[in-house]
Amino acid sequence: MIHNPAVATDHVGMITWEFIAIGAVFGLAGSVKGVTGMGLPTVAISLLGLWMPLGQAAALLVWPSLVTNLAQCWGRDAPRLLRLLWPMGLLLVAAAVVTPPLPATGASGRGILGGVLLAYGLWGLVRPALPDLSRRPWFWGMAAGALTGAVTAWTGVFVMPLVPYLQALKLDKEALVQALGMSFTVATLALAWRLHGLAAAGAWQWPSVWALFAAWTGLWCGARLRARLNGRAFQRGVFLSFVLLGAINLWWR
Repeated sequence: MIHNPAVATDHVGMITWEFIAIGAVFGLAGSVKGVTGMGLPTVAISLLGLWMPLGQAAALLVWPSLVTNLAQCWGRDAPRLLRLLWPMGLLLVAAAVVTPPLPATGASGRGILGGVLLAYGLWGLVRPALPDLSRRPWFWGMAAGALTGAVTAWTGVFVMPLVPYLQALKLDKEALVQALGMSFTVATLALAWRLHGLAAAGAWQWPSVWALFAAWTGLWCGARLRARLNGRAFQRGVFLSFVLLGAINLWWR
C-alpha cells in the first residue's frame, strides 16, 4: 500500500480540528449549565449537530450529561421527588427505547431537532403562564415522559416537553433544580440504552473523555460566574441562541 503524506496530514488536521471543536462545545455547554442549572445537552447537540450525525453527537453527550446531572440530583427533596416523578421517568425510558427510528437518516432528524430547538427557544423567551399540574402530576407526567422519550430517541435532546412540565408542578426553586437533575439523569440513561449501552456510546474513547473533562470544567466556571451575571439576561441570550440554532438546523438539512 502506498503511503500518501498529504492524506495523513489532512487526517491529523481533521482530528486536531475535531478535538478543539468538541472541547469548545462541551466547555460552553457546561458553562451554560453551571449558570442556569440546565442546558448542557441542548447546547451540545444543537452545535455538534451542525457538522456531525446526530447519533454520533448523542453518543458523545452520554457521559458529560450523566456525570453533571448526577451531581445535581442530591438534596433533601429526593424521596418526595422520586415518588412524584417515577411514572414520568418510566414512560420516558419506555418511549426512548421503543420509538422506531426515523424513516430517513440525517435530514429528517435534523429537521425535528431544529423544530425542538426553535420551540424551546421561543418558549423560553415568551415565558407563557403555565397551568398548575400539581393536582394530577402522574397523568401529565406520563404524557410528558412519553413525548420526551420519543424526542430523545430522534434527536438526543430531552428538554421538551419535560422542562415545561416540571415547571408546571410549581416546585420551589431548590426542588425544581433537583427535579431537573433527576429527570435529565433518567433521560441520559434512556439515551444510552437507546444507543445499546454505555459501552456502545464510546464511554472511554478519547472524544468522550475529552468531552467529559471540558463539560466539567465549564460547569465549574459557570457555577462561579453565576453570582456575577444577570441571570435573566443570560437566559434570554441562551434562548435566543436556541432560536437561531433551531432555524439553522431547519434550513440546513
